[in-house]
Amino acid sequence: MLARPLAILVLAALPARAEPDVTRSGSDCDCVTASGFAVAQGQTTCLAIGRRSFVALCAMSQNVPVFRDTGEACVTG
Repeated sequence: MLARPLAILVLAALPARAEPDVTRSGSDCDCVTASGFAVAQGQTTCLAIGRRSFVALCAMSQNVPVFRDTGEACVTG
């Protein structure tokens, strides 16, 4: 009988799952990274996909914002 109230207390103490905080500039033309950061069209950012990291440019493709590989490696340091 004590297990159910204890389980409810434990679940209530767990933090709620938060959605990524996407910082939007108010434009639907921004690219959004998997971690939720907005990148304005024409700006670059370092993306990591699998074991590969590369500099990506935010651009439009058929009215959809996309990241394009620039062929440059990310600067690490």
